[in-house]
Amino acid sequence: MSRTPILGSISTRRRRIAKLAREDRERSFLSLAHYIDEYWLCEAFYRTRRDGAPGVDGQTWADYELNLGANLRSLLTRFKSGSYKAPPVRRQHIPKGGDPRSTRPIGIPTLEDKVLQRAVAMVLESVYEEDFLDCSYGFRPGRSAHQALAALWQGLMELGGGWVEEIDIRSFFDELDRRHLCDFLDQRVRDGVIRRAIGKWLNAGVMEDGNVSHPETGTPQGGVISPLLANIYLHEVVDRWFEEMVKPHLRGRAFLIRFADDMVFVFEDERDARRVGEVLPKRFGRYGLRLHPEKTRLVRFQRPRGKGHPVRGSRSFDFLGFTHYWGQSRRGNWVVKRETASSRLARAVNRVHLWCRRHRHQKVRWQHQKLTQKLRGHYAYYGITGNSKALGSFRWQVQRSWRKWLNRRSQKARMTWERFDRLLEYYVLPRPRIVHPISSA
Repeated sequence: MSRTPILGSISTRRRRIAKLAREDRERSFLSLAHYIDEYWLCEAFYRTRRDGAPGVDGQTWADYELNLGANLRSLLTRFKSGSYKAPPVRRQHIPKGGDPRSTRPIGIPTLEDKVLQRAVAMVLESVYEEDFLDCSYGFRPGRSAHQALAALWQGLMELGGGWVEEIDIRSFFDELDRRHLCDFLDQRVRDGVIRRAIGKWLNAGVMEDGNVSHPETGTPQGGVISPLLANIYLHEVVDRWFEEMVKPHLRGRAFLIRFADDMVFVFEDERDARRVGEVLPKRFGRYGLRLHPEKTRLVRFQRPRGKGHPVRGSRSFDFLGFTHYWGQSRRGNWVVKRETASSRLARAVNRVHLWCRRHRHQKVRWQHQKLTQKLRGHYAYYGITGNSKALGSFRWQVQRSWRKWLNRRSQKARMTWERFDRLLEYYVLPRPRIVHPISSA
């Protein structure tokens, strides 16, 4: 089945849905599933990652494509008739932080589940992108973490700092209350076919070590539909509440920046910050969510006056992998600077160290190629204005780990620093580069 001729048709249908949602913000859609046909599923299939890990059935993207037309027709029939059965997601644990013993669970749906979730997400996005506010950036088409960082930087500079409320939600994807989620969905989407499919995904269960469990709360991390459902949930719990009910009653200016479940509130006035900080645990608790008492904190982040050191009591804070702090520009002006958060830097270094250890016996040319990719990937995210020192530190740590494990390949040929420097003349590792300058943010 060819994808090319149908792109215009699908984009036209998505624009039609968005237009209806935009023209009537109170409308609850009763019929949306008819937009999903075989061609819509085909587009969803080709938007699914080809190298994604297989689910409980072991089926890969290439396997499914071999008989794509028949597979999609069968999937469409089962979806529309209600006979589709959502299989449990396969739970896998991935490293969390710099400690290899600390892991985070993610759910891996089957390939067919990913395709159908993608198709439904494409419909829901057309509706909810008309509702979502400018303060949210995570897992939305055309939006990125760097746009969130740029908006935060611009807002802090305009306010001259202020008071920053760091928010950390405990196990958000595991504790999301499905009853409240259904209530939120009722406001916009009541299509029976789509809602039935969402209900099946939420209740599909998790398979781990051959055993299937059925948690009563949350959505499985890793599911294609989960980030969108999370945005719908937090749009109602946080975004709309703050913009429509909180901000009109504040003394000074304030704004919110949210990327999925990572968020910061910034206040011009300390009294506003403390009042909202007292209400936040109650607001989240009303919807089954808990704030981490140690990681949720109010930070005094005021611009220093005059020359010299920052004002007493002014601190830094972390957001989206960066530590934000006040520093002086080359012209001597106080500006908000960002550098790689120490925890993220340690995590990245540890991952490379373990990789070098695991692959130390591979050919040097192959190792160099992979390490080059890792460095460029690191620069692609952390390469922002003012972060050159941390980028250079990461490159140096990569070189140290590489030399150490090359030195362990053989007891006869030792990899001294002199010999390693000669090797680097031929196998050059890419130097740090600024990919996201402030001027273009």
